[in-house]
Amino acid sequence: MQNQENNAPQDPPPRRWQADPVRRRAGWPRQGAVLGAALLLSACTLGPDFKTPGLPAAAQGADYTPSPMPARTAQAPVPGGQSQQLLPGQDIPAQWWAVFRSEPLDRLIRDALAQSPTLASAQATLREAQANYEAQSGSLLWPQVNGTLGGTRQRASQVTTQVPGGQLLTLYNAQVNVSYALDVFGGNRRALEGAQATLEAQRYQVEAVYLTLTGNLVTTAIREAALRAQLQATREVLQAQQQQLDVIEKQFDTGAIPKSTVLQQRTQLAQTRHQLAVYAGRLPSEAGLPEFDLASLSLPAELPLSLPSELARQRPDVRASEARLHAASAEIGVATANLYPKFSLTGSYGSSATRTRELFRSASDFWSVGAALAQPIFDGASLRAQKRAAVAAYDAAAGQYRDTVLGAFQNVADALRALEIDATALQTQATAESLARQSLDLTTTQFRAGAVSYVQLLTAQQAWLQTHTALVQAQAARYADTAALFQALGGGWWNRGELADATIAPAADATPAAAPAQN
Repeated sequence: MQNQENNAPQDPPPRRWQADPVRRRAGWPRQGAVLGAALLLSACTLGPDFKTPGLPAAAQGADYTPSPMPARTAQAPVPGGQSQQLLPGQDIPAQWWAVFRSEPLDRLIRDALAQSPTLASAQATLREAQANYEAQSGSLLWPQVNGTLGGTRQRASQVTTQVPGGQLLTLYNAQVNVSYALDVFGGNRRALEGAQATLEAQRYQVEAVYLTLTGNLVTTAIREAALRAQLQATREVLQAQQQQLDVIEKQFDTGAIPKSTVLQQRTQLAQTRHQLAVYAGRLPSEAGLPEFDLASLSLPAELPLSLPSELARQRPDVRASEARLHAASAEIGVATANLYPKFSLTGSYGSSATRTRELFRSASDFWSVGAALAQPIFDGASLRAQKRAAVAAYDAAAGQYRDTVLGAFQNVADALRALEIDATALQTQATAESLARQSLDLTTTQFRAGAVSYVQLLTAQQAWLQTHTALVQAQAARYADTAALFQALGGGWWNRGELADATIAPAADATPAAAPAQN
């Protein structure tokens, strides 16, 4: 019997087994065998059968945003300013970071996947969950067989032995005990179903950690590249000022770029590299960490875009939330089955003797076979309260699942709009920086000819530095937006063949695929 509803099941009417005259006339062993077979054949699984929740109707369309995205983004005549085209329905590569065509970045991520303590911890937790599931499967699905072998030395009383003054006895015992719980109402099956779902949730949690780690490495490398470019621009302005004036103090008096700006940028750059080292599983003091600049990264001209109907199956956080919802559904079945009788079979066989040589002789053998039924009669309504708690837990998990799905679609929509808006912003900023550069070049020429004051030159330098810094930040935003889109779409883990298995060396999964050709 299967309850096909997804909501909390109603208590089914208790089963009634009609007495059969033929069975009543049969002997106990035959009657017990027939009854056991009947119990097994009539076993049912109580509780709701889990079904993956459907997506909102809007997810069946082709758009993530209220208004359709343009086919191409704006372009700007600067590095990182090329137009990007969205390719709806195209799959995502497993090593998505390879689209940036940076060999140092590929190498860093490969090393990080092999050394990351965060990923190693998640994989170890997965191994723990797998072992716990196997242990639970063994205890719930199979008969439990235990053997004992022992001996006792005791003094028996005269009343017991009929020997004046009592008697010293040595008793040897060898025994095998078998017990098996019949899963008539499916409580064990629901418990295993929940354990399997919990295991799946941990598998997807490993994928989520994998995606977060690679995403953090890419975005931190981009941030380092942007800071390095800003620092270089500030140094250029300071060098120009030092070439134009020999008196450093006058630079501060007239409002030149203070050295504190350089120190602040150096601090930000150093801290970013420290964070990059930690993401890579290294100490900040370790050597060998590659340096990144924007010129070493390529902006992909084509961006794959999964269909909205596929997103929930590709996001590891959504899949993990779905698995937790499945586990909560199974708990309702367990709580429901606990309201009904529990059937168990037991048996034992052994030998007991006062001398070891007499063990296993027919006269020393003993055995027993038993069956039991346990039915809750009064428990202060605790079992029904546990069922209500399981239903409430399922409702909470369902709400968390819907929230996770909504968040996933928001992430993609945000990334898409950022790609569009930041491309336009870069176009505008490139124009502003070009005009500021032209103004600085003209003012520098006029200053050398004595046509303008030093204060005017400083003003032009500061204007260019501000626009150039904004340009670098806009360029970095294009790379970061691209990384954010790949992360929001799930990172292509499904193209690695199988889920990230804790028994597989992470470095084997991290080999980057060939990057797609750029237009």
